[in-house]
Amino acid sequence: MREYKVDDKVVIQIDPSQHKGMPHRRFHGRVGTIIRVNIRSLVVTMLMGSKLKTVIARLEHVKPHKV
Repeated sequence: MREYKVDDKVVIQIDPSQHKGMPHRRFHGRVGTIIRVNIRSLVVTMLMGSKLKTVIARLEHVKPHKV
């Protein structure tokens, strides 16, 4: 597993074989910034339009953003 830190960029990539901690499908493919790291999950914030959205997702559903 990869170690994530606060202010890292991640992509929400939903894994359909894991149902726990699955974010809503509207966030699939979106890039966000980590604001909190929990034991099994990440809290990610992202802009959708002019609104700031917060997503809680398990580690199976995120991957690091490659710049």
